[in-house]
Amino acid sequence: MTLLQFLKSKVFLKNLLYAILIAAGLIFIIFLFLRIYTHHGQKIPVPDFRGLTKEEVYKKAEQNNLNIEFIDSVYNHDMPKGTVIEQNPEPGFNVKKGRRIFITLNAFNPEKVKMPNVVGVSHRQAKAVLKNVGLEIGKLIHVPDIAVNNVLKQRFNGEEIKPGVLIPKGSKIDLVLGKGLSNEKTTLPDLREYTLMEAKDRLLRAALNVGAIIYDTSVVEAVDTAQAKVWRQYPVYKENKQIRLGSTVDLWLSVDPLRFAEPDTLLLND
Repeated sequence: MTLLQFLKSKVFLKNLLYAILIAAGLIFIIFLFLRIYTHHGQKIPVPDFRGLTKEEVYKKAEQNNLNIEFIDSVYNHDMPKGTVIEQNPEPGFNVKKGRRIFITLNAFNPEKVKMPNVVGVSHRQAKAVLKNVGLEIGKLIHVPDIAVNNVLKQRFNGEEIKPGVLIPKGSKIDLVLGKGLSNEKTTLPDLREYTLMEAKDRLLRAALNVGAIIYDTSVVEAVDTAQAKVWRQYPVYKENKQIRLGSTVDLWLSVDPLRFAEPDTLLLND
């Protein structure tokens, strides 16, 4: 039998068909295995771990088939101790099952840092210097002085504090600022729909202080506190409204979306 006759024979064609079917089956099995192994196309949104304790994080991660790695701990006095203050990836980001989520916890005890010297600089420069060492600006106290918005004194817990003194990281430092020799005023910012941290930053940049902070009944858990936004402020925002430097602004916060559709009834009394 010649080679050509063999290639045309039923035996060869039958074996060739078997070989093709076996090869196709192997390829199908390999692709199926890779699809299952890599969870191809199976993505889930990352849950929000902020405000949760370590035990609650592990429980929620297990329910969502995710892995957790605690990478750091910092101190934030505005958040409950031992709870999550940062996560990566952010909540809602789509990831594959088994993805590792990196978590930063709020430390139980703050570390100590040296108080820097911010006397003589502007309050914005003072904010940058304090933030660089892990401190925050507390109250802004304006007094008549020719040096407008320059730091005249730095205070901690109501007392003047000297540079180099060790204090807890995250502490708030009150600044005594010059307001000029007249009744200096600043523009009141619109704080609605900002988080508390964002609202504080906007007030600080306007040389104003945070007054009362009132949460409504929708704020129940620690995670609600972190996500709550301002739905009312007093004094009420008006375009180009001017108020005195160092004035306090009261804030009402909520996680209820219906609150932000309500008119600000405080406007009637303003």
